[in-house]
Amino acid sequence: MTTALFTPQLSAPLLSAQQQSAQPSTAQLAAAQAKRAQLNREAVLSATPVRLLTMLYDRLMLDLARAEAAQDDENWPVASENLLHAQAIVDELTTSLNVTAWDGADGLLAIYTYVSNALIGANIHRDVARTRESIVLLEPLRQAWHEAAGALPAPQMAPSGEGYRGVA
Repeated sequence: MTTALFTPQLSAPLLSAQQQSAQPSTAQLAAAQAKRAQLNREAVLSATPVRLLTMLYDRLMLDLARAEAAQDDENWPVASENLLHAQAIVDELTTSLNVTAWDGADGLLAIYTYVSNALIGANIHRDVARTRESIVLLEPLRQAWHEAAGALPAPQMAPSGEGYRGVA
């Protein structure tokens, strides 16, 4: 007994005209990406220093999670891109740290230095263990900064009639 394979003939277009019009065009995608970038810039520019810090930690952890996943998949270009961005964030956290402001600042600086070196090693040696170690070290700090930010009183708005920072 022989079995014939059924191969359907596609005489109609794969997508109906309605389905094709529902697909965003390249121009629409570019416009949406530009709008998203603008909203992100506005969020950063309008954020308080505490909010900026938590935003940096959130993005840092996102980059590390993406790098870890890419390393697991052996997608080295994506892993490298995310590790480099994570390194840039750690560098920003390091340079913005005022080590004279509180007693624990030197310890935090040591963690940032260690993580920076670990991320460099993770990238050069394609070592997912170093990426995971960085996540383990930084996640409690991210949580602590979020808790500290939540404990602060909400910023006061300028009285009506006054502009940004009380300037009319």
